[in-house]
Amino acid sequence: MSEKNPGLSAEEKAAAKARAAELRAQAKRAKDADKAAAEAQDNRDAIESMEGKDRELAERIAQIVAEVAPELAPKTWYGMPTWARDGKAAVFFKPAAKFKARYATLGFEQGALLDEGNMWATDRALLDIDDEVAAEIAALVRKAAGQAG
Repeated sequence: MSEKNPGLSAEEKAAAKARAAELRAQAKRAKDADKAAAEAQDNRDAIESMEGKDRELAERIAQIVAEVAPELAPKTWYGMPTWARDGKAAVFFKPAAKFKARYATLGFEQGALLDEGNMWATDRALLDIDDEVAAEIAALVRKAAGQAG
């Protein structure tokens, strides 16, 4: 007897569609001089489309990234606000509402330079950002961006 595989959830399908739309937009912008400005606007639009705590957290993360690692380029990735290093997603914010989760997530992708030995964390659950958490985020973002120290 085999169980039927339900496949992707509605939220996962929506994220995949958002990524496909991002890739189409990137292809159209490939020759556009304002590509970076358009991707930064996409990032802001993604944050502004959020509500409540998700929006508050995303705005704070955007502020921290801009302050400590302005070399990371704002864009979107699967419809989520993301900051890229050398064109690759490095830091992203996954709102709790996007996947009907209990908490939002601050995540790090392949573009991040967080490698530590044979295993390291790539996602952090996030409920609120106080001064201590902001300092931790800033340190992680600096490291992800390749900044020494």
